[in-house]
Amino acid sequence: MPAIRRGPLTDLRIVEFAGLGAAPFCSMLLAELGADVVRVDRPGAAAPNAYSLISRSRRSITLDLKTSGDTQIALSLIERADALTESFRPGVMERLGLGPEVALARHPRLVYGRLSGWGQNGPLAQAAGHDINYTALSGALHAIGAPERPSIPLNLISDLGGGALYLAMGVLAGVLHARASGEGQVVDCAMSDGAASLMTMYYGAVAAGEWNDQRLSNRLDGGAYFYSTYECADGLWIALGPLEPQFYARLLTLLGLKSRDDWDDPDEPRSWAARRARLGNLIRQRPRNEWIALLEGTDACFAPVLSLKDAPHQPHHRARDTFVSAFGITQPAPAPRFSKTPGAIQSAPPQPGEHAREILQEWNIRTSGT
Repeated sequence: MPAIRRGPLTDLRIVEFAGLGAAPFCSMLLAELGADVVRVDRPGAAAPNAYSLISRSRRSITLDLKTSGDTQIALSLIERADALTESFRPGVMERLGLGPEVALARHPRLVYGRLSGWGQNGPLAQAAGHDINYTALSGALHAIGAPERPSIPLNLISDLGGGALYLAMGVLAGVLHARASGEGQVVDCAMSDGAASLMTMYYGAVAAGEWNDQRLSNRLDGGAYFYSTYECADGLWIALGPLEPQFYARLLTLLGLKSRDDWDDPDEPRSWAARRARLGNLIRQRPRNEWIALLEGTDACFAPVLSLKDAPHQPHHRARDTFVSAFGITQPAPAPRFSKTPGAIQSAPPQPGEHAREILQEWNIRTSGT
């Protein structure tokens, strides 16, 4: 008896050809909104352990795509799916006999989601790369960090933001179009494209002359003293971000600086360095807990800079169940939230091939052994 899935996408079937990083994160997002995501693993693939959280919520079948029999099973899965996702280098799926031309010929309504670093064409299409490279080429890496050196924003920009989220959006948009028109299509999702897209607001600001193309010299890159982080007396950190005048005024009031004329006109960059030093000296006079007691929950736009160990225990997160305990591990809950069809962590990370029999039965696929 198949498990009951929860979420707004329970009528959606997706075949995921196993990959790394961004692709499984995309599949996790879709699965936790209710989609039945079947992951096709290679024989001998390393089994994800319980801590491979982005592998959760879907089922696995093992297929050797270099054999004709297993390729036929893969095509049978594709024929019964709304969409597939793959994250190989351009041309790999074609060489396996599973490229878009073959797949769409057999299933014209299919949405064929392709995730790659540089996209399916272009001078760099066949080059290896990782998040840091795609983020660098987009202009985003240049804009983040101290003047002397760019900072690495984990792999949040290109892999997870510009890759996984854009692929999920592209697949869902393609499915809506296919259901309305009967026509499937290929979604070419390049992490380098996604990273550039995420920078749209900043390219507009550059064109308008409102953004200095040097790190730590703008309102949102840490250049402004009122949008920055500060160390407290106990060595812990807080983040301040009162960009709007009324929020800035509230911060000054709470800090006892409201009556000081020398804190007026915060948008004058020539004052930023001196005020940052003065504000830093003030914040260092108290431990972080005292700043939390004074500023948290106010319109001063304040938050403590929490570690990965501390964040799940923060009262706001606990009240909203932002983090949950599943399979003995504290982990982020599915997002976003739906009032009528809430998503869920559907299952633990699967072992390769763990669900082969039930997948073939549920998807009504016959093999030579059945």
